[in-house]
Amino acid sequence: MHNLEDKKLEQNKPEDTSTLLGRSLLTGFIGGILASLLGLFMYYFNFMEVSAKSYLLRSWTTAGWTDTWLGELLTIILIGLLSIGVALVYYGVFKKVTSIWMGIVYGLILWAIVFFILQPIFSNVPNLREMEIKTIVSTLCLYVLYGIFIGYSISFDYQDTIATANDGSKKVSN
Repeated sequence: MHNLEDKKLEQNKPEDTSTLLGRSLLTGFIGGILASLLGLFMYYFNFMEVSAKSYLLRSWTTAGWTDTWLGELLTIILIGLLSIGVALVYYGVFKKVTSIWMGIVYGLILWAIVFFILQPIFSNVPNLREMEIKTIVSTLCLYVLYGIFIGYSISFDYQDTIATANDGSKKVSN
């Protein structure tokens, strides 16, 4: 009987924040993979004149393998890994914001960072003024979708974990 009460109390314990952080980092990795795959799709169907490969690989190396499937795969994995840091920043700063608008704003902020602040680093990518309007609109949309995915997923998970912890504490006190 005593063991059954211990299990009920253990069930009602709030979730460890390290698992919430871990899920947020996983969300970042998956978001980066999905966004880079969508970006690759958009590039191949001429919605954009530059691919993510142009940013990550071609700006630093002109090796022939970067034009193969291996270059695409490496780029997708690298974006997934970089996205973990993006998710960590969102988790640390905006996780308590429950509005979808914060994800939109976060995506726009990331777009501005890449296309204005970091653009001089990417020698293989044309300046924003030199890009076609279809590329600008497509990348804006891609970054907004990415920001919504990261932001809303992390905020929803955080709010859900807090609500579960609060429900559990109410049950324990009764």
